[in-house]
Amino acid sequence: MKQLILGGARSGKSRYAEQQAMSCGKSVIYIATATPGDAEMQSRISLHQQQRPAHWALVEEPLKLVDVLLQHDASEHCLLVDCLTLWLSNHLAADEAGVEARQTELVEVLAKLKSDVLLVSNEVGQGIVPMNPLARKFVDESGRLHQRLAQACDGVVFLTAGIVQVLK
Repeated sequence: MKQLILGGARSGKSRYAEQQAMSCGKSVIYIATATPGDAEMQSRISLHQQQRPAHWALVEEPLKLVDVLLQHDASEHCLLVDCLTLWLSNHLAADEAGVEARQTELVEVLAKLKSDVLLVSNEVGQGIVPMNPLARKFVDESGRLHQRLAQACDGVVFLTAGIVQVLK
């Protein structure tokens, strides 16, 4: 099962993904894409770490997500990726021109994986159009990525205020 889990900030998407992972009966590998760039982000990361079961494996990888997915792929695994928004931001900062190729790699590898995969991402396209060109590029690329992943995944859910809405 491949599932895309979307929602706004503080919508409950990470908690939902973690509940899905706990209930799947497989060994969970939590793939974190965040980097602790400042004290506030370090605090967020620490909170997520405290909330996760201690027996889950953790892989921290801000850019090479496809490599990590392939490395840990096994039918007895559930790979929880949190979050694609940060992964996309990391790629925009590292190599803006290569973002589309990285998205294509991710979408294509999903079909090959034997693992259950839970992909968490922020839906950012429901607000105003940003004035900053890079922010507009991020919103556009995020929307394109979500559309492609929604097609590739077996299930898609959207969370608002902790309430799950099944889209697919």
